Amino acid sequence: MKTLSIAVSEFPIRLGQFLKHASIVSDGVQGKKLITSGEVRVNGTPEFRRGKQLRLGDIVIVGNTSYVCTARSA
Repeated sequence: MKTLSIAVSEFPIRLGQFLKHASIVSDGVQGKKLITSGEVRVNGTPEFRRGKQLRLGDIVIVGNTSYVCTARSA
């Protein structure tokens, strides 16, 4: 599994926003479809809510790639 660090400027960030920020999807419609299809896991648990609040260190898994929420340095 490939792991990527995604720097976020402010926490918490909603899952739908994170998917767009990380360029996993191009818009909210794609994000909603991906999430409701059950293809997104947060910290190993399937997540079906676009509004799920992500915090520093959370891991979002889509397919064979995991995305770690990291803080953007100032």
